[in-house]
Amino acid sequence: MASSSSSSASNQGYSFDVFLSFRGEDTRNNFTDHLFVNLDERQIKTFKDNQLERGEEIKSELLKTIEESRISIVVFSKNYANSKWCLDELAKIMECREEKKQTVLPVFYHVDPSDVRKQTGSFGEAFSIHERNVDATKVQRWRDSLTDASNLSGFHVNDGPESVVIKEIIDDINTKLNLKSLYVDEKIVGMNIRLEKLISLINIDSIDVCMVGICGLGGIGKTTIAKALYDKISNQFQGASFLANVRENSKKDSDLLQLQRQLLDDIEKGKNRKISNVHEGMNAIKNALSSRRVLVVLDDVDNFKQLQCLVGKHGWFGEGSRILITTRDRQPLVAHEVDKYYEIEELNSEEALQLFSLYAFKPKFPQEDYKDLLDRIVKHAKGLPLALQVLGSHLCTKTPSEWESELRKLEREPVPEIQNVLKISYDGLDRTQGEIFLDIACFFKGQDKDFVSRILDGCDFYAKSGFRVLHDRCFITILDNKIHMHDLIQEMGWHIVREKHPKEPGKWSRLWEHNDVHHVLTRNTVCKS
Repeated sequence: MASSSSSSASNQGYSFDVFLSFRGEDTRNNFTDHLFVNLDERQIKTFKDNQLERGEEIKSELLKTIEESRISIVVFSKNYANSKWCLDELAKIMECREEKKQTVLPVFYHVDPSDVRKQTGSFGEAFSIHERNVDATKVQRWRDSLTDASNLSGFHVNDGPESVVIKEIIDDINTKLNLKSLYVDEKIVGMNIRLEKLISLINIDSIDVCMVGICGLGGIGKTTIAKALYDKISNQFQGASFLANVRENSKKDSDLLQLQRQLLDDIEKGKNRKISNVHEGMNAIKNALSSRRVLVVLDDVDNFKQLQCLVGKHGWFGEGSRILITTRDRQPLVAHEVDKYYEIEELNSEEALQLFSLYAFKPKFPQEDYKDLLDRIVKHAKGLPLALQVLGSHLCTKTPSEWESELRKLEREPVPEIQNVLKISYDGLDRTQGEIFLDIACFFKGQDKDFVSRILDGCDFYAKSGFRVLHDRCFITILDNKIHMHDLIQEMGWHIVREKHPKEPGKWSRLWEHNDVHHVLTRNTVCKS
């Protein structure tokens, strides 16, 4: 693990893993030296700013070094604020935190954080001198930087062993440097604006623990946006874990136990807690993470037990923790009382066309020959990224006449790769919920909810309960009291009705197209069973 830290800086475009800011006369030969040696022994590439010749003004070379470091450690000691050089360093460090999301770790070395925050005590004495000799704008910038830095979660060195604090710092940095980076396809369209909305929703600067559900249809991009967010913000936490495919990987208690172990190992980095059942695991997660600010992502959750066992309560996590849960079903989120919901919207027509074209056309391919067909494909996919990617790859390099043939085929035979993803949610419905879904897909899309409810209740289908389940699973939406359904979801319903006897409509449970009704009535092929 240490060797991976040593290469982490260069691998991610940084010159250093850690930048050390400190007042030389206070800590150069004791705390900072011991800290630097320990970082070096762990092969964590660290810059100590006494490697450069000092002068009145901080050099551009040093400013560039701060920008090119992943983490800055600021050791606040008694005489730190006496140094204009140190204060300029700090101002640059806090600027990089704001603009580049650099991680900043303050260490309060025999000083009260409130003196740093309010510039009192020895910090106040230093500023009484600066205010007489330094431009007021610069002085205010220094004050703001001290206040902001002192409000960050950090480490305290008082009368206890310094070695204990140094170990805590090293462990924290090792965790941050060894965070997993997740693969996100480069052919992503419309991601930035959706990512910005999600970042705004989670309010990363709040100290509250926040659980956020990311909801939407299969193939809408829930996992993609969760991975993109994880990569973007995970370095701002004391630990992070991305648990993929929770639905598939938690079908038995032994599977849930393995997920608990993975969560603990991701954040504790090799501590290898011994847990033998999920109940021990729940307690271990609470004990290990309740004092840490962590980021946890549960991807593709489909039942309440998974949430109970992995992210049971807000109190399991330290201040400022963020728990993200992707799901096709809102009900587990409601039962778990998550704080906020983000429902991913479909791509608009311009975004859909752009995404489809990335997969369908090679460079310099004559797209103008396909203009009308493009519009039909985009309309068919209805802004679902999975459909656009699969269809684009499927039609790539085919001629316009082949596209025309494929479009006609899609009207009767959905692409299996899309169908299989969408059908996962349908397979989880009970009998009456499944019947309601198929009735809406075949007959009632766009109809008044109350009208449909009366018909379904007449068949003992418990319409209100069924509507709620279908809404929670993102199969339907209710707007202006009318039932709406995504076109591809509707086509999935049609396919389910047809799939066992595709050429024998007399054996289908439902008939909704004029030609099929005519065929059955004129040939008397209806199945009497």
